[in-house]
Amino acid sequence: MSTTLPESPENTTKTLDVSGYGITRRAWVATDPERAYDLLSAVSNISLWSPNAIRAQYEEDAGARAGAWFRGRNQRGGNEWDSRSQVRKAERGTEFTYTVLGSVPVPIVRWRWTFTPDRSGTLLAQTWQLLEADPVLGSTYADLDALRDATAKGMEDTLVALAGWIAENPAA
Repeated sequence: MSTTLPESPENTTKTLDVSGYGITRRAWVATDPERAYDLLSAVSNISLWSPNAIRAQYEEDAGARAGAWFRGRNQRGGNEWDSRSQVRKAERGTEFTYTVLGSVPVPIVRWRWTFTPDRSGTLLAQTWQLLEADPVLGSTYADLDALRDATAKGMEDTLVALAGWIAENPAA
């Protein structure tokens, strides 16, 4: 079953053009797309692999479905912060996408995972896209460049850790 929510309207207070701030990283994992999806859409698992995630949990026992909300606690460079995200698309074995709210209640970042069958496993693609400028992300292009670079490194570390975890836990 596929469920999708539309994106929010543009925030008219945008000061920096963030349209060029998006990256994708890929990795092959030794499991089928449905299991890879199940592992990643259970957001409480992300702290097993991501160097930046401390914890995440769906609100009110919600699960991986469009419209569901979850909260997270993250870290980077000695800083910690809380986040609130909403699932935008939840299509088992194909795509899991969510957006993160900023300092005002509009989505500022989109995270998208896609799952493509590849030989005896799955090609995962993880995409991060800035949607809106927000002071929590930085106030200059140099800030956004540093954020993009740190995010790319975190994505690469997450994919390597996830692939290793799947190889070590084939039945989990």
